[in-house]
Amino acid sequence: MTDRIDRTLRDLGLELPQAAAPIAAYVPVVEAGGLLHVSGQLPFRDGKVVTGRLGEGISLEDGQDAAQRCALMVIAQVKAHIGHLERITRVVKLGVFVNSTADFTDHPKVANGASDLMVALFGDAGKHARAAVGVASLPLGVPVEVDAIIEVAPAL
Repeated sequence: MTDRIDRTLRDLGLELPQAAAPIAAYVPVVEAGGLLHVSGQLPFRDGKVVTGRLGEGISLEDGQDAAQRCALMVIAQVKAHIGHLERITRVVKLGVFVNSTADFTDHPKVANGASDLMVALFGDAGKHARAAVGVASLPLGVPVEVDAIIEVAPAL
């Protein structure tokens, strides 16, 4: 699966970033009962955090790009935790938090940036349940944060 995922990333013009260190008192991934609970991940571009707010200077397309970057970081954290991606059997759920103005209502469209990437990378196993929620602010002023629950096969 990793070869297929790496090939798909290349075809999309993307690459996994280096897994970011936590910015507070938590761990990036907890494995319990065959599920990886991935802490909220922030969007990075060229090693720097992306900032801004939807409905206030950040376009829908930029929000979708930020969500995709968060999803890439989710996968990078999973890879750092389990060593390879072959163990992934299902993307169970994504939580997408959108830093937006009160009148912004396209949260689901922003979240599609993360959701579409999961399907592109994992096919039917990437189809997931999801929450897309607007919030008044996010850590470090980012426009989007994504957390995840991912099912994995037992380690060999």
